[in-house]
Amino acid sequence: MPTGVALRDVRHQLFDAAERVLLRDGPSALTSRAVTTEAGCAKGVLHRHFTDFDAFLADLVLDRIARIDDRAAALRDSAGTGTVADNLTQALMGLFDTVAVAVVSLVTSRDCLRARLREVRPTGVPVLTDAATAIAAYLDVERELGRIGADADVDTLAPALIGAVHMLFADRQSAPPPAGGVRKVVTAVMAGAAQQPPR
Repeated sequence: MPTGVALRDVRHQLFDAAERVLLRDGPSALTSRAVTTEAGCAKGVLHRHFTDFDAFLADLVLDRIARIDDRAAALRDSAGTGTVADNLTQALMGLFDTVAVAVVSLVTSRDCLRARLREVRPTGVPVLTDAATAIAAYLDVERELGRIGADADVDTLAPALIGAVHMLFADRQSAPPPAGGVRKVVTAVMAGAAQQPPR
């Protein structure tokens, strides 16, 4: 098997194991031993592919952030269809799946990880910042289409939506909020930006 394929397989095996530990036991339980035990491999395997555990965690976070790009593209493609509130509700519920919420908890709980991530992503909290960028890009298209007000400040609306909806999802022990609850928040945040029908 070519080395590149083997490395990718090992990385994904370790990332998936780390994700399971993170979701089941929380960020404080995420250690190199917990990850390799969960993955069913020797502890040395992780250190053979990553310089240290913080490097592993940084790559895990970046790998999980890459998933947002696909969702961002799908959200942009939905512009002009359905309703803005429904599109945002669906996108935000997808963005704040249990993995994303757990990754945010991981990043905020580890100073060394945040420092490592700042080397490649100098601003914001990973996942939250990426989600806000995706929402702003979508809202920008909707503004161009005239479905939200021409004066809507999408760069303020996007992080306001992310912050408000993240609060609904932040407790990883509880069930995710229902779509109706998320839509209520979306509608409230977007109320000032809603395009008024012509008279």
